[in-house]
Amino acid sequence: MTGAEKAARFRSLHQGPGAFVIANPWDAGSARVLAGLGFQALATSSGAAAGVLGRRDGQVSRDEALAQARAIVTATDLPVSADLEKGFGDEPGVVAETIRMAAAVGLVGGSIEDATGNPDQPLFDLGHAAERVAAAVEAARGLPFVLTARSENFLRGRPDLDDTIARLQAFERAGADVLFAPGLPDLVSIRAVCAAVSKPVNFMVGIKGRSFSMAELEAAGVRRVSLATSLYRTAMTALVDAGREIMADGTFGYLDRAIVTAELNTLMQGGT
Repeated sequence: MTGAEKAARFRSLHQGPGAFVIANPWDAGSARVLAGLGFQALATSSGAAAGVLGRRDGQVSRDEALAQARAIVTATDLPVSADLEKGFGDEPGVVAETIRMAAAVGLVGGSIEDATGNPDQPLFDLGHAAERVAAAVEAARGLPFVLTARSENFLRGRPDLDDTIARLQAFERAGADVLFAPGLPDLVSIRAVCAAVSKPVNFMVGIKGRSFSMAELEAAGVRRVSLATSLYRTAMTALVDAGREIMADGTFGYLDRAIVTAELNTLMQGGT
């Protein structure tokens, strides 16, 4: 498919019926497996992208992140959105350039968050945050690109629902296509966010005690469900469990739980 066709498909998924899951691979191989399993769209995860490079979240450069994204884009015909963190810079112009570069590697969507990376001032003030989203929207204009705007209150030690809603409403006015507040603690908060805006809302699965069923999320008004680092962490959990078994017991019981190569290859072939 062309970029325009992928973007049109991606937009249509947000219109329902119901919610859809956007799965988060960490490399080309995991992207192909997820495509083979039937997922309809993919998204990068900044945490998983950092883990693949042996780093912590937030320690990946823009060029590195986009190189990983390009590998995922070219692995399948699915639309791919990217976790672009804060746009790899504070100023609106840098954010705009990140959006143009993201589209150039074949991404048809991406998210921009309002987190600064500075623990002393974890979020940009509302006015500046909205300016950054507006710059991203302007950069995406005319491109096959779906822009998601994120309010990071609940991940940055500021669990203020009213401020989160005010930020999402400002991002909606700035032109964002999808709205996202990761870390919302309960279905009441999720319903409040969905009711306060008219654009599709993304919910992030992946925090213990703060993840809910698709039926519950759809009933609350969610249109898209992302998985963040949860699939990557699940794969790494299997790696850790296998390594511990070998080192502690000298046994290889993990092989009984592992997918066989033929099945894995079949799934990867389904991602073409």
